[in-house]
Amino acid sequence: MRILKKLLLVLAIMLVALIAILAINTMRMRPEKLGEPLPAPPVDQAAVERLAAAIRIPTVSTEAGPAPDAVLDAFAAHLAASYPRVHAQLKREVVAGHSLLFTWPGSDPNAPALLLAAHQDVVPIEGDSARKWSHPPFDGVIANGFVWGRGTIDDKMSLVAILEAAERLLAKGVQPKQTIYLAFGHDEERGGSGAKAIAALLKARGAKIGLAVDEGYAVLDGVLAGVTRPIAVVGMAEKGYVSVELTASGAGGHSSMPTPDNAAVRIARAVDRLADDPFPARIEGLTGDMLTGAAPYMDWPLRAAIANRWLTAKLIERKLLANPRTAAALRTTTAPTIIAAGTKDNVLPQSARAVVNHRILPGDTVETVVARDRSVVADPNVTVRAIPGGHNPSRPASTASAEFKQLAAAIRTTYPAVPIAPGLVLGATDGRYYEPVTAASLRFSPMTMRPADLARFHGNDERIGVEDYMRAIGFYERLMGGQ
Repeated sequence: MRILKKLLLVLAIMLVALIAILAINTMRMRPEKLGEPLPAPPVDQAAVERLAAAIRIPTVSTEAGPAPDAVLDAFAAHLAASYPRVHAQLKREVVAGHSLLFTWPGSDPNAPALLLAAHQDVVPIEGDSARKWSHPPFDGVIANGFVWGRGTIDDKMSLVAILEAAERLLAKGVQPKQTIYLAFGHDEERGGSGAKAIAALLKARGAKIGLAVDEGYAVLDGVLAGVTRPIAVVGMAEKGYVSVELTASGAGGHSSMPTPDNAAVRIARAVDRLADDPFPARIEGLTGDMLTGAAPYMDWPLRAAIANRWLTAKLIERKLLANPRTAAALRTTTAPTIIAAGTKDNVLPQSARAVVNHRILPGDTVETVVARDRSVVADPNVTVRAIPGGHNPSRPASTASAEFKQLAAAIRTTYPAVPIAPGLVLGATDGRYYEPVTAASLRFSPMTMRPADLARFHGNDERIGVEDYMRAIGFYERLMGGQ
């Protein structure tokens, strides 16, 4: 009995110690002291009209190619007419046919330059989905406090806001200390050859660039589960990309006499194996950093769980994996997108093909992804190869860097009541091309995204709030050193 009492006492002490550790770790995650929200900025109706006019020019990139020359020329002409000071006082270059590079020399040639990137092109409207829009996607309608149309989120809003900010600063006679590059690719939605050419040109010239800012995350309001207030998430890196082609062959023949050697069956089994064997999930790197950064603003149970990931990692992982939006941040994803076989319903196909798209988590590479696919398929009669055009994950930037602090200062000044957290961008941006020529390529769009807005991205009813747009202009002014 005495031994049992001692054992119970030890267990009680251990339990109290565990509770104390959990509580201390949770209390260490204290919210930072934040300011009060700024009042709504005054509306510059002329600036809003210029954005709406930009939306009306359908600079649509497709798989077949970028927007027609005449359309891109019309867009460039609209920019020239709308921002005369930028075009008169900054050096303007046309790169790779239609991409634009503006150079604004700084007063200190030794200061690392700032590069602000955005893209001119937009994605197409799918099928007859235009009828599902509240306003036609290329009419640039201003209604109910929003500008509506394709490109208002991705990415003409940023491009035009950057030029609005530069035009205002030039009108005030502002001379930036650091050189500023404005880099506007024309085909980001189909791979970004324009941005790639701009980056190569800057590298060849030996440009010394500190911070590059491209599209990416935004101020997320109600998007992150459990976070009780809006939070600005800065993309510190982006996932890699590779599409893998699977091909198989078979004997063919008449469907009335089926054989085991069926190419369609072989390819279907290969795709099924890949779909049923996802890449391992891991809460580390930027995904873990984002959780840690957001935790002080979460409800208490979630905050406690994240503060004690050494104990709760598997529970957090299961919760995040239950939602496709958050699951994608934990692993290299596998998405079968194309399956093709056969030409007639009574003929056994002699060949079959499938394409599986992967978005690659930092830590994996194109090579390791393809090698794992071959291992999982485990069929010598199925060829597995990477389709050219893939790329590895980008280089993560540091929150301790001067470049992150420069961006964070502009965010805090624009959104003083909003905390900041790092994150991993799940899609591809032009920002990856600027990594070799910058100290840090970060991804942040100055707008507020709510859950309903996520579906507007490449979807229907894309729009930007007029108030959001005014704040975006102010953000770029501050980033360029105007305030």
